Amino acid sequence: MAGVILYFYVQSPSLPFLTLEAKARVIRADNSEVHSSGLSHIGYQILEIQILDTRFKGKNTRAVKSLNGQVPLENLFAPHDTIIAALILNPAGNLQEAKAVDLYRQDSLSKLFVLFVAALILYAGVVGIKALISFILSIFIIWEVLVRQILAGAPPLLTTALTIVVLSGLIIFMVAGMNRKGVTAFIGTITGLVITLGVTLYFSKETGLFGMTQPYVNGLIFSGYHELDIRQIFYSAIILGASGAAMDISAAMAEIQIKKPEIRPKELIQSGFTVGRQVIGTMTTTLLLAYSGGYLTLLMLFKVKDLSFTRMINLKIVAAEILRTLIGSVGLVMVAPITALVGGIIMANILKNKSISS
Repeated sequence: MAGVILYFYVQSPSLPFLTLEAKARVIRADNSEVHSSGLSHIGYQILEIQILDTRFKGKNTRAVKSLNGQVPLENLFAPHDTIIAALILNPAGNLQEAKAVDLYRQDSLSKLFVLFVAALILYAGVVGIKALISFILSIFIIWEVLVRQILAGAPPLLTTALTIVVLSGLIIFMVAGMNRKGVTAFIGTITGLVITLGVTLYFSKETGLFGMTQPYVNGLIFSGYHELDIRQIFYSAIILGASGAAMDISAAMAEIQIKKPEIRPKELIQSGFTVGRQVIGTMTTTLLLAYSGGYLTLLMLFKVKDLSFTRMINLKIVAAEILRTLIGSVGLVMVAPITALVGGIIMANILKNKSISS
């Protein structure tokens, strides 16, 4: 989040000076003007930092870190910390002043990503490489297409739905290949998207949720994007999080069909239903755990306050997460039998169709 703040700070057209982002190390920290209460800090730190990159590499300078008591967004720096600093330059290009922004976490995150890539490739081989490529392309499409288009005023729900279609085709056909398994998974995913979209539109209106419970939505509005349709963005976030899961069923059915080429469509469909039940059982629980994990401290607060079930379940933020979890689960439940049915028809019935390779 601090990186986002720094980005908009740097990009602000009202700044009279140029601003440069740099990596720096804290040499000394003066906390005499900091007033602390637990993890919350108010005031400002005066730091001596050494710049580690840019054309000012090796230069020592003074940096200030303002603290407003916003624990989720701020850090109290200590000597030897590696941080991100905003270097403010005067019109002549000389260093005017520096502001400490956030801890530099990129190296640790890069190591974690390398571990993820290594584990993926060691286990899945060529398929893992394809999955990695589709993973990176998905990030690019979401950031450079979906987010950019919504900010530019494109209809959020339609833009998200089209993005999911593109991403589904990209991921499924890149990983599974242009074959019966891929076609089955793609049809199942798109069917799930349509169902999820319909359920989202109906029940979001029924529950009176308009998207204001989303993280940082107020910051987005106050950044000048008053015309954004926050309700549609909320719906978009739900269908984006609930998309997918058809791949597991189609992959299992394809493996069954390979091991037993003479299998009848009815038998293959029954096997698909069996696999689908197992997928539903694990994936719905996974959705619940994923969303619960994001709000574990909120659940703990409810326990401390001893709120009634009625009061707790009707809170906006709780209702929104329940809605998100249940809609994702409904999408999974509906996708499984449809994928099994489509898979049975495509994989076992059209064996002589050479236009779709096996």
